[in-house]
Amino acid sequence: MAGQAASAQPEFWEKHHFWIRRLHSLMGVIPLGVFLVMHLMANASILGGAEVFNESVERIHSLGPLLVPVEIVGIFIPLTFHILIGIKIVTTAKNNAGIYKYRANIRYTLQRTSGVIATLFIIYHLYHMHWIGKPLSFMGGAQFDPHNATETAAAAIQLHWIIAPIYAAGVISTVYHFANGLWTFLITWGITVGQRAQRVAGGMCAVLGVMLCIVGLAAVSGFRMYEVNEHAVAPDAHAMSVQEESATGGS
Repeated sequence: MAGQAASAQPEFWEKHHFWIRRLHSLMGVIPLGVFLVMHLMANASILGGAEVFNESVERIHSLGPLLVPVEIVGIFIPLTFHILIGIKIVTTAKNNAGIYKYRANIRYTLQRTSGVIATLFIIYHLYHMHWIGKPLSFMGGAQFDPHNATETAAAAIQLHWIIAPIYAAGVISTVYHFANGLWTFLITWGITVGQRAQRVAGGMCAVLGVMLCIVGLAAVSGFRMYEVNEHAVAPDAHAMSVQEESATGGS
């Protein structure tokens, strides 16, 4: 009897489904969507030259010791929550876009597909560029050095021909997921109620998505075309080797 009573209790997901989905939607816009826009804009500053991009990076890293806590609280925790709930949604959803070719069903499928691709891309991006990838630096992780921002970012993109296409696909998927998610966010939170308001909002979100795609792809192209100074890619590593030689008396 006790076991039957326990099994009759609703699961946490079912019991709190409404508010979990609301929080999932909110996190996708604030802070993750805001960060996405800022991140793409900062990366696109490479189009203004190395000095402009370096200044953008320096402004971010001027937070000093506060940067990591800000990243953890403002980005990584919301991102982890959004991804985990997204996985739950994807694994429990019923996809009928192949049967009913309604626009909403196709858009729903694209939203889930782009979310999966964006998640894989974000994991790769963190490994490839972020300090999180330092334990795997011997395998190409943590290629980006904020103290030598332009050279290391461009060198990381140019490391292999497949990297730029990976970033392009990642940008497109992430931006679509955000733009379409923003449209559904406005509906979910009761901001756009009528059909006309939803159509107008849909058009505005589509324009925003196209603009962000252009910005993101332009940034990838800028790093891909940047002429890397090979002697300036790893000055810290060179300095470290000099220090080691001095400490051991050379070889």
